[in-house]
Amino acid sequence: MRRDALTSPAVARNRAPILDVLRRVLPEHGLVLEIASGSGEHAAYFAAALPHLTWQPTDPDTAALASIAAYRAAARLPNLLPPLALDAAASDWLVKQADAIVAINMIHIAPWAAAEGLMAGAARLLVPVLYLYGPFREHGRHTAPSNAAFDESLRARNREWGVRDLDEVAALASRHGLALEERIAMPANNLSVVFRRRPASSHLIAHGHA
Repeated sequence: MRRDALTSPAVARNRAPILDVLRRVLPEHGLVLEIASGSGEHAAYFAAALPHLTWQPTDPDTAALASIAAYRAAARLPNLLPPLALDAAASDWLVKQADAIVAINMIHIAPWAAAEGLMAGAARLLVPVLYLYGPFREHGRHTAPSNAAFDESLRARNREWGVRDLDEVAALASRHGLALEERIAMPANNLSVVFRRRPASSHLIAHGHA
């Protein structure tokens, strides 16, 4: 492995439980766009486990992009594409089409504008399914003391970061035509959250355009 390959201790703990959910909720074939791929360990692991899907890793950080490229070079998988520089908050992405979007431990370690950009991007690409993983508040409350402490530490690092409330995330998704389909409890007080694209007619009705 090249020296620029980064390691995230959380990946070894969460990748198998996440894969169990992804096997069930992702499409049978197509392109999966991973937003904020970080070290690239997840991308290599999921691409190997899901050979019927093409995996497109992305990240806005140059060190992360180098790490993703290192894991890709080591994996030598035909369905793992070269990483792309992509900022979720940007109004235009290099990727114009995807069959699913995956964002793991992303929206709490970024400004709320990144979550807004993520949902807007999912709408532009008309993705059928959006998968999020990470800690969430529910109905305004933290689900565990450890999550409350984590939220405090995030906000101390950057006041625009923080554990998001699932109700607010679901409301944001709904404004972009995505309905909350599943909330799945995961290890270490995290959640898997699955959104599906609503039919165009129901999206228009929800916005008063029927």
